[in-house]
Amino acid sequence: MRIALTAAVALCAVTAVLPGGASADDTAAADDGGAGVERVSVAPDGTQADDNSTGASITPDGSHVVFSSSATNLTPDDTTRGVRVFVRDQLAGQTARMGSLAPVQPPVISGDGAYVAYPVQWFNDVRIRQYQVSTGRTVSVDCWPSCNQPSLSADGRYTAYAVLVRQPSPGQRIEVVDWQTGAKQTGATLGHTLASKPSISGDGRYVAYQDGAAQDVFVWDRTAGTTSGPIEGPSQAATLVQLSDDGSKVVHLSGADTYVSDTSSGTTQLVPNVRGVAIDPTGRYLLYAPNDTNGPSLVLRDLQTGTDETVSNQPASAGTDAVSADGREVVFQSAADDIVPGDTNGKSDVFVRRFS
Repeated sequence: MRIALTAAVALCAVTAVLPGGASADDTAAADDGGAGVERVSVAPDGTQADDNSTGASITPDGSHVVFSSSATNLTPDDTTRGVRVFVRDQLAGQTARMGSLAPVQPPVISGDGAYVAYPVQWFNDVRIRQYQVSTGRTVSVDCWPSCNQPSLSADGRYTAYAVLVRQPSPGQRIEVVDWQTGAKQTGATLGHTLASKPSISGDGRYVAYQDGAAQDVFVWDRTAGTTSGPIEGPSQAATLVQLSDDGSKVVHLSGADTYVSDTSSGTTQLVPNVRGVAIDPTGRYLLYAPNDTNGPSLVLRDLQTGTDETVSNQPASAGTDAVSADGREVVFQSAADDIVPGDTNGKSDVFVRRFS
């Protein structure tokens, strides 16, 4: 089914978990019920990281943050050099390193915080490593010759990813693997290797992806065995941002604008002159970067009321899965030195903005 979107509504080997926590100097909290911003890429004693931290995602309940970092002081006795992946348990104030391999793309985390996945270089190919946070068990996607761009379901059972093939001509397949049964399912075969950005729903039923060559977005229903789309903007060009956790909302870019498509009703919300970055699991809150560089760098919009909350006035960036459920927390990265007190490392840090 072809869906031409219009502006229907304008809304102008895991290491042991080690003790840690941000110091008071690293937290700028307001007086309104814990709202404020906290730096989470910190050493066990709460001091700042000694190198760059980027590529963060947050779980729907805000309890866990996964990010990449080349810092050497985030866990005690960490002698591994280069970029690694870390998980911050916000409730326990503890940070754990997820394996020792460098990610070639930002890591992703399951909705319950139990699994982390990221692609790694494997000789001449790329493979996906998935880690169980509690036990350290690791698994790899059995793909040939290469796979990347993982997206995890809420419980980590299903992983969506792109398989890159070379023969008979370069292309890719969109696949989902069920880790409980080992079964795999192919949703699409694309005749190019441009990024497809697969994004899976929380229950693993729906997978959104983009056909970069055609500049269209599609939604694959794994249960029904059907694919809807292409989802497009007025210019008939679309770039996928993210699928909401329930699979009902698809965020995509078209031209200078952002669109949020409701797949059940066929309606669309237009957020003009901004670049959508992420959507919260409920599909209500959109994180975006204004195209106007004179204002804030990151803003959170309530798509129901049209109201905005500033996430960062300083230069900052974020990726998908950056917003917790109901827009309570937003994780982002910034090299600015005035977001929290005591930021003197001159590096990019990972922060969480909390709203009351």
